Amino acid sequence: MKVNCEGCAGCCVDWRPVAPEALDHERRGRRDPLDDTYNLVPLTRDEVKAFLDEGLGDVTTPRLFRADGGTNSVTVDGYELAAVDGGPVFYVGLRKPPKPVGPFGLDPTWLDACVFLDPETLRCRIHDSELYPATCGDYPGQNLKLSQETECQRVERSYGGERLLDDDPPEKLRGLALGPQALGAKLFVYPDPEELTGVVDRLADGETTAADRALFVGAAAGSRPGTTAVDDEKAASARGRALEADSWAGAVIETWTARAGRPGDDASEVPERSALEERRGAPPTAEW
Repeated sequence: MKVNCEGCAGCCVDWRPVAPEALDHERRGRRDPLDDTYNLVPLTRDEVKAFLDEGLGDVTTPRLFRADGGTNSVTVDGYELAAVDGGPVFYVGLRKPPKPVGPFGLDPTWLDACVFLDPETLRCRIHDSELYPATCGDYPGQNLKLSQETECQRVERSYGGERLLDDDPPEKLRGLALGPQALGAKLFVYPDPEELTGVVDRLADGETTAADRALFVGAAAGSRPGTTAVDDEKAASARGRALEADSWAGAVIETWTARAGRPGDDASEVPERSALEERRGAPPTAEW
């Protein structure tokens, strides 16, 4: 597998507002995401804990799923959610605030982008660190392994160029977890649906609070791999640490959210895009 990522970031950016075709690949399966985040990166339990250890508990967000009409569901705030053993199932991913980015040769535009994406260079600020998620490291290997279209191919079709240079998937994929092995390790179960009253409404509206997000971080960190069980003590500790987080990345999210125009609006006049983040403590990116 070989890809050309320079100037792209298609997998890191919600480029639906500037795409010449509809991008709805995440909403073609049996269970649609409740939120509207594009290409949410699912984190493993160990990765969630690593972000907490680095004081970055404020960069995560949950994803719940609409039930597909089967019996495995639970209703919260009027939404029928996919569930296991009576608890809603969820992922934990990385937040995507609006940023002034110019992928595919476009002028800077307000688009939702991964919190760790340098908006000017389109390089990942944690690429060479131990925090780099396995799913990101695998990409687009998991898609190729499962014979699914990649974001590289979508970008090629819409904007030309060569992004996917070699479509042979790697022999080993660190982040691929399917079936029962994913439970408690990558796909989590929230133990008490009643605690999510009001939270689910805000999640569907894209208006979650830090306390809302911390609930899911706690449940993920306290989960036991291979089961639906959650250690209450570990969950409470992780929830508290997530609420206490005050990271540079959280500051970047707040800054861009306050300044942002509407998705797809021109952002050419925004100065010092990389420098703004680095003044708030963001690490610099490596060269291509």
